Amino acid sequence: MWGSWLQREAAGLGVQLAEEQLARFARYYELLVEKNKVMNLTAITEEKEVYIKHFFDSLTLARVVDLHAVKSWIDVGTGAGFPGIAVKIAFPHLHLVLLDSLKKRVTFLQEVAQELGLTQVECIHGRAEDLGKHPKYRQAFELATARAVARLNVLAEYCLPFVKVGGIFVAMKGTDVSEEMEEAGQALNILGKTTLEVTSFALPENRGGRNLLLMKKRNQTPKAYPRKAGTPSKQPLS
Repeated sequence: MWGSWLQREAAGLGVQLAEEQLARFARYYELLVEKNKVMNLTAITEEKEVYIKHFFDSLTLARVVDLHAVKSWIDVGTGAGFPGIAVKIAFPHLHLVLLDSLKKRVTFLQEVAQELGLTQVECIHGRAEDLGKHPKYRQAFELATARAVARLNVLAEYCLPFVKVGGIFVAMKGTDVSEEMEEAGQALNILGKTTLEVTSFALPENRGGRNLLLMKKRNQTPKAYPRKAGTPSKQPLS
C-alpha cells in the first residue's frame, strides 16, 4: 500500500519510481526495522511514518535540486541513510558518499547498499571536520546534504568544505529556520561567499512543515576550515 502511495506522491515531485525501486524501498524498510531492534537508528518505525517522514521527506530534495544533473554527492551525518540511501534508490546514477561518525551505523549502511544492489556508494566512518581536510574529498562534490539537528552555522562548516565552487549544499530542516538563517550569514560568507535560498512546504498527511535551505558556493573555502573536530559545535562561526 505505502509503496503505491510513495510512487504517487513522488511523481508530484517529478520523481518517477518503477516497481523495482518500490521493492527496494520495501526491503529498506524491513532492514531498518530489523536492525533498529538491536541498535538505535530511528525513533520512527511504523511503516506509514517511515514512508512519509523518512522516504518521502528525503525525496523532497528533488524540489530544489535537479538530481538528474548531479553526479557527485556527499550526505553528511547520514544516520540511517536519510536522505542518502532513499534518494540513491530513486536516482541510481548518483556517485554517493555516506558519512557518519558512528561505526555501527556505517556498517548498517554498507549492509543496506549491498542488500539493495546499490552501486557507486561509499560508506565512510569519520567526522566531517577530519574528512573535509582530506584531499580526495575536499571541494570534490557537486552536492552536499545534511538532515541533521545542528544549527545552520555549524552545519555549514561541516558541509561547505566538501562542495566544489559552483556546487550546492542543502540543509533539510523542520519548521522554524529564520533565526538560524540570520545567525549563519557570517559563516556562509567566510566559508565560500555562499548564497542562501529557502523553500518551505508541508509534508503529506499533515505530518508537519519542512524547509529546504539551498546554498550555492561561489568561492573556495579557506584552508583554515573546517576547524578541528569538536570546534564548530563548541565555537560556531557568527
